Amino acid sequence: MDRLSPLFSRFSLTAQVFYSGNPCGTFDFSDAKGVGYLHILRRGSVHIIQPNTEPILAAEPSVIFYPRPRQHRFQVDEKNEAEIICTTIDFGAGLGNPLLSALPDMIIIPLTRISGLTPVLALLFDESFNHRCGRQAAVDRLAEYFLVLLLRHTIETQLITGGILAGLADGRLAKAITAMHERPEHAWSLENLAHTADMSRARFAVHFRETVGTTPLDYLTGWRISVAQTLLKSGKPLKLVAPAVGYSHPIALTRVFAKRVGVSPKEWLNSMMMSASKAKFIANAEL
Repeated sequence: MDRLSPLFSRFSLTAQVFYSGNPCGTFDFSDAKGVGYLHILRRGSVHIIQPNTEPILAAEPSVIFYPRPRQHRFQVDEKNEAEIICTTIDFGAGLGNPLLSALPDMIIIPLTRISGLTPVLALLFDESFNHRCGRQAAVDRLAEYFLVLLLRHTIETQLITGGILAGLADGRLAKAITAMHERPEHAWSLENLAHTADMSRARFAVHFRETVGTTPLDYLTGWRISVAQTLLKSGKPLKLVAPAVGYSHPIALTRVFAKRVGVSPKEWLNSMMMSASKAKFIANAEL
């Protein structure tokens, strides 16, 4: 059972490598762009400085992952001869992707703990440090693949103890969660979700809440709204989005959407467009 592909099929995961080299001095990373950051330290060490927290020293080859926008800074001594790749990460649908709510603000993992990285790291650093034709497209796709390996690692090692990644790490719950991910338009009930998980209704409800941190039907509602946001961003009209996520009429979707998000689908879409324009302006200003 593929527990991640149904998520990626609904959200347009994109990575963009914007720096590769041997940093020296201070490097600032803004939270104003509305994206996360993935840093891959292959050698050397860096001091990680964040607002209102003690500095963290990454002193061995590591992945430093910020799933959500968060201001941070690297301080690097030139004697370290650090070698690093920096990438922006966008999970799609703003902050509606359930992966984002499941992940902590920052993850630091030594590269040696993640299986299967050697080939992709060799390719990623080779492409990043050699300016050949098609370099940007190659490194961006490799960074996306690296992130898939990282998320796979969090599930297989049960690194995350709550949220949807913890649910996907549970063999029985994963069956029901994957079914919801694959078919948000289906009229799911607690009974048939429990049946999909091969559990009793009562045991399924308790185990889901204890593991994921919410009820099955509340998670289903959140998932449907997240998928609706992705469809709206792609330009699909509300009248077609509603049945695609399990609602018989646009009014029903609008009511649930507003209760969950705080604004109507139209207002949310307008705010997303304004945020995207602002992020593009900031990115252009930094060039």
